Amino acid sequence: MAKPYLSVIIPAYNEAKRLPLTLIDIDKHLSKADFTYEIIAVDNNSKDATQEVAERFSHIIKNLRVIECPIQGKGAAVKMGMLEAKGEIRIFTDADNSTSIDQFYKMIPYFSAKGGSAPDKEQNYNVVIGSRDIKGSKLIPAQSWYRQLSGNMGNLFIQALVLPGLWDTQCGFKALTGEAAEKIFPLLKIKHWGFDVEILALAKALGYKIKEIPVIWVNDPFSHVKASAFIEVLLEVVKIRWWLWTDKYNIRTTNKR
Repeated sequence: MAKPYLSVIIPAYNEAKRLPLTLIDIDKHLSKADFTYEIIAVDNNSKDATQEVAERFSHIIKNLRVIECPIQGKGAAVKMGMLEAKGEIRIFTDADNSTSIDQFYKMIPYFSAKGGSAPDKEQNYNVVIGSRDIKGSKLIPAQSWYRQLSGNMGNLFIQALVLPGLWDTQCGFKALTGEAAEKIFPLLKIKHWGFDVEILALAKALGYKIKEIPVIWVNDPFSHVKASAFIEVLLEVVKIRWWLWTDKYNIRTTNKR
């Protein structure tokens, strides 16, 4: 197909049971859209039948592609999908469909005047991210107080080190322009959970505009994310801060040329 308006990237690790309903829901919503799209399912070295199940659906779902990422880690899978994608806008979303793709329609006006009525100063963003922690967001069911507390403390740590003003860096629903994606993702070093922070930190360092918008998020009691991931993210944030300071991404060096 010609270059689509939207690419949807779905990283999937051992998601043979949950992925089919997510693919069906995404296709149901986007098949009614007035823009072209592609769906890319990225099998992240799954131990179950994720890849086989996704490939079966590629015969019945329009513009679905299945690719394999042998490098373990959600960050690695999203990176591969983003660089494989062709869309003018590229969004990644979770295989458990915690945020339905219909929330993307809220993002469109912030990229351009297409399909929306945001004021001029609220257009031409390069990165638009879903948030579960700003006014207008909704979590179903609401998180327990101790998860909220730990999440808020972690976010304040992230804000202090690299991303002041962003209240939810970890929501798995982020969209970027194709141009921004092709500049940011080749620089990514983090292969696991801290990659969300790295994307946004690189976007900021490269001078891209970031918009945070509220979304509806459905908590999955069978989430594959372990508690240890929280500590892992914080350690990776420290690495990102150090890499930015020491120009390991070659951003300052490149800008001087």
